[in-house]
Amino acid sequence: MKNHIYSTFDLSKSLEHFQEKVTKLLELTNISEWDGHVFREREKKIREIALVLAGECTALLLHNLSQSQDFLDKAEQETQGWWQTSTKKHGCKERQILTVGNVAVTLKLPYVVERQTQPKKNQKSLHEGFCPFLRYLGMSEGLTPRVLSTIARYGAIAGSFEAARTTLIDWGINISLKRIERLTYYFGKIGINLRQSKLTSLALGSLATSNVLKEQRVVIAVDGGRTRIRINNKGRRKVKTNRLGFTGEWIEPKLLTIYVVNEEGKKIINGEIPITNDGTYSGYQGFLQILEMYLVNLGISQAKQVLLIADGADWIWIHIPPLLKKLKCPPDTYQLLDFYHAASHLQDFADAAFNTNNERQQWFQKARKTLKKGQTLSLIRKMDEFIQGATGERLKNLLRERNYILKAYRRRLLKYNEVGAKKLPLGSGAVESLIRQVVNLRMKGNSKFWLQDNAEIMLHLRCQWIAKSWDNFSDSIFNSFIKPQSC
Repeated sequence: MKNHIYSTFDLSKSLEHFQEKVTKLLELTNISEWDGHVFREREKKIREIALVLAGECTALLLHNLSQSQDFLDKAEQETQGWWQTSTKKHGCKERQILTVGNVAVTLKLPYVVERQTQPKKNQKSLHEGFCPFLRYLGMSEGLTPRVLSTIARYGAIAGSFEAARTTLIDWGINISLKRIERLTYYFGKIGINLRQSKLTSLALGSLATSNVLKEQRVVIAVDGGRTRIRINNKGRRKVKTNRLGFTGEWIEPKLLTIYVVNEEGKKIINGEIPITNDGTYSGYQGFLQILEMYLVNLGISQAKQVLLIADGADWIWIHIPPLLKKLKCPPDTYQLLDFYHAASHLQDFADAAFNTNNERQQWFQKARKTLKKGQTLSLIRKMDEFIQGATGERLKNLLRERNYILKAYRRRLLKYNEVGAKKLPLGSGAVESLIRQVVNLRMKGNSKFWLQDNAEIMLHLRCQWIAKSWDNFSDSIFNSFIKPQSC
């Protein structure tokens, strides 16, 4: 561990060292030379040595835990579920753990391995084992839980892994770029596995149902983005590079957000009721399973009101309303085409119908108000009047936009007056913002090519961060390492 500070397990010495350094930094020497730059440098150094002290304290805590036989016994008991029938104790091994402040601690810990009853030729008689102490605390990767969670968080939310490394160094976590990338995907893969476990429980009919949404006004918003997925070419590898090469195919990730609004229609973001964000590259069928899993787990059938809002994509309105019916959503359930999507089609209709900008805007403003009042049939009839005398490309454009509104009307997705009277949202801005933050700012770009598995992980991680549920998400991951024998 290059450039790391090795703990001495001597708190008095660490405090003395900290006091000595910080006392010098608090001295007001050469006052005439002080400016914002000088102050910032002092501030930076104070923070650095404070992080080292925090790391020393964490290292000492780890050392004390490793010396507690009661805790070692507890760790062994709580990880029995990871043992195989042939797993046996195999003495102790030294393991090095990195804490915040770039402080490394070396611990001597009990180690277990799975023994082979009849080792094959040229094979070792021991499989790779693990330290129950580290497995129980989620430190098998040689990092404290807080450090691992922080690495994964910045690996996911930063614009790149390079940017994440810069930020992590500033927080006293100095590891290689490749390790940041690997750990981010490692952490996220556990999250994906936990999600898959819930999907399996859903399929088996054993998924737990909570009362999180009981008597709440729930909004379900759905939309899709764009990401370029790397598809490896088939055939022979290239002679010069020994690679198969690849092509980039634009794939639509489908995202969801489930949140609650108060009686005034304002989104509740105080943490009492969690916001649920997620998405997938597995197509609409995989997406529907994920959506169903969350709705069942949150207890959608206990909600007071439910609003499904989205754009006009056919797959949404063909498949999700029957799912809501299947899950026994309350009678007070609404389905709504995002008002601003509908309005944009009215604008396109006006652009095709009129020659001057003044005429376009006058008609559009009137049509928009008519739509919002719920007088859609009257609006469609007025649109038909323009279509009657049109020809050529103009007719084609008018028909396209009229048919968009007509199709939504027939699906009963334009009840803006009714939904507005209930003080529920008329727009799907929440999920559109989610797509921008999760997909567009990190994953979308002509020069970006993602392996689908990595894209799925990154999508999942970024969704948790935007939902402000990272701590709960991390807790679920570290709890997954606990596996008593009864499991």
